[in-house]
Amino acid sequence: MKALVLYSTRDGQTHAISSYIANCLKENAECDVMDLQDAENVDLSRYAKVMIGASIRYGHFSPLLDKFVKRHINHLNTMPSAFFSVNLTARKPEKRTPQTNAYTSKFLLATPWKPTQCGVFAGALRYPRYRWLDRVMIQLIMRMTGGETDTSKEVEYTDWEQVKQFAADFGKLAVKK
Repeated sequence: MKALVLYSTRDGQTHAISSYIANCLKENAECDVMDLQDAENVDLSRYAKVMIGASIRYGHFSPLLDKFVKRHINHLNTMPSAFFSVNLTARKPEKRTPQTNAYTSKFLLATPWKPTQCGVFAGALRYPRYRWLDRVMIQLIMRMTGGETDTSKEVEYTDWEQVKQFAADFGKLAVKK
């Protein structure tokens, strides 16, 4: 069984999570990891399973996610598939499910894709790496939501045990013959 993990990232945390998932999956199967930017012509028929991870910035996923899903909807809905989102709202444990995370829930209601498995992971806050405007905007959002506002800090909120369990559950999804 060969799996594909696709990702859309803004600051690298979704890529890190995708790579971690792929390493977990490689214990039992072959797995490729690919940025959605480079996946326009990917042949999904080469894979038994596919997973897509996407990050949120200012309340939105990258338009690449919607474009990819629309282009590959027939394959995605006929094979075991998973979707996960990465956002700072999920730093709060009660916002880490597809039902309680507004961004994920909105996406799942609007998309024609019906992933077999869904998850939500907390991202990372990397103030020193952000451009000035992003740093100010994210600091404002964090101030309004009770988050970290010290712009000299980097805080990783990702629960790696949650990610590991998500990968294990994905690995157990039955492949349709």
